[in-house]
Amino acid sequence: MERFRTRKALLALTAASGLLLTACSGGADTGESSKAADRPEYGAGEPAPAEGQDADERDDLREDPDHLSTFALDVDTASYDYARRALADGRLPDPSTVRPEEFVNSFRQDYDRPDGDGFSVTVDGARTDDEDWSLVRVGLATRTTERTGERPPAALTFVIDVSGSMAEPGRLDLAQESLSVMTDRLRDDDSVALVTFSDEAETVLPMTRLDGNRDEIQDAVSDLDTQDSTNLGAGVETGYETAVEGLREGATNRVVLISDALANTGDTDADSILERVVGERREHGITLFGVGVGSDYGDALMERLADKGDGHTVYVSDSDEARKVFSEQLPRNVDLTARDAKAQVAFDPETVEEFHLVGYDNRRVADEDFRDDRVDGGEVGPGHTVTALYAVRTEPGAEGHLATATVRWLDPETRDPHEETGDLETDALHDSLRAAPSRFQVTAVAAYFAGALSSRDDRNHRLPGAPAGLGELADRARALSDTTEDGAVRDLARAIEQADRQRD
Repeated sequence: MERFRTRKALLALTAASGLLLTACSGGADTGESSKAADRPEYGAGEPAPAEGQDADERDDLREDPDHLSTFALDVDTASYDYARRALADGRLPDPSTVRPEEFVNSFRQDYDRPDGDGFSVTVDGARTDDEDWSLVRVGLATRTTERTGERPPAALTFVIDVSGSMAEPGRLDLAQESLSVMTDRLRDDDSVALVTFSDEAETVLPMTRLDGNRDEIQDAVSDLDTQDSTNLGAGVETGYETAVEGLREGATNRVVLISDALANTGDTDADSILERVVGERREHGITLFGVGVGSDYGDALMERLADKGDGHTVYVSDSDEARKVFSEQLPRNVDLTARDAKAQVAFDPETVEEFHLVGYDNRRVADEDFRDDRVDGGEVGPGHTVTALYAVRTEPGAEGHLATATVRWLDPETRDPHEETGDLETDALHDSLRAAPSRFQVTAVAAYFAGALSSRDDRNHRLPGAPAGLGELADRARALSDTTEDGAVRDLARAIEQADRQRD
């Protein structure tokens, strides 16, 4: 890493200048394009660097010259849930559908919660067996959901795929069951609308308050039936039109898309689909919540739609998961804690040789846009945690400040900006992964698993500290499931075991 070391003196000045500039100016308005990475740093499927690498190989790591890492907050979990579905069906998931941050964010965390609105910031880390390499976890948490009774009313427009492919068990029938359960759980002052789409889109129920109309809504849900092709673009456009027509001031207005996302008619590109409704989305703050279903699922399109629609996406494969999404996750997203939330992690050039963010490839934000509130971030509700994992190589024998993590968000009502920070010192690093808290270890195992699934074999392309193979990783996950007594971690261990069998 000689080329990197010769720039150390300049790096300190660059980092300080970058921090000063982002603190004092809003930066350029780069619009939607700034959410994607200009230079992806390090996915779970990319190799940790070795001392013998030549300059060209080192360039592939895309070193960050200013020691800043900036991304929009993401609470998606669809990639992990869809991977589990594929493994349960006896097949490995397509590596292109594996998004490491969604694996990492699928598990309960141990972060302190803030007393009021906004975020708490937790930064911790653990050294690994790979020399000078550590894993650093940045954890952001919102308040618990105990105050949900204080949430504003919800105006939810459900856009439901009724194309022929939705006739498969576990698709439309699962959506109907889920909507029926949610209709019973929503409050009287909430409202829902129903839009269906196959080759065309239709509003089957305009925005309707729950109070006194539950039977009418339940009947409309029960009458849904599959038809022909999948014109997802028409469904989204009609859904937003219906949401705008039924817009309720002072309410949380959402479009909830339920589909296998196998678009085959009309517009099939996420950018152009949402381009037609961008005005409504911006002016009225209507965000998109995507719910994916089906063994054959258009993951890339649904993820991109949720990203462009300032929302997020989940995947459900059975009734238990659907009930959890519609009875817990979606109601939790009705009450919004933060708009356009972004995180920026500043690594100290005096102690850090290099660093790599695991995943978040579709959520990267240009460093200079961190405090430009015109640039999109993530929408986060109460009861959420967001985790980012970094592979960090420290200078040999380095001591002192390691990193500062800052989260910035806008108040959902006033749009006033707020920030919160957290720091990490080298002496706070745990001596090993096994000495780290159980939830930190679960985070590492989830990231290692994503790395194995996104590479062609489980012996190469490993994050620092990764075990030699999936069998050893499954052993770690089983031990952690016993320690945490967490069913979700048991499911993780089972999924790793299934992947190990598929690799044999």
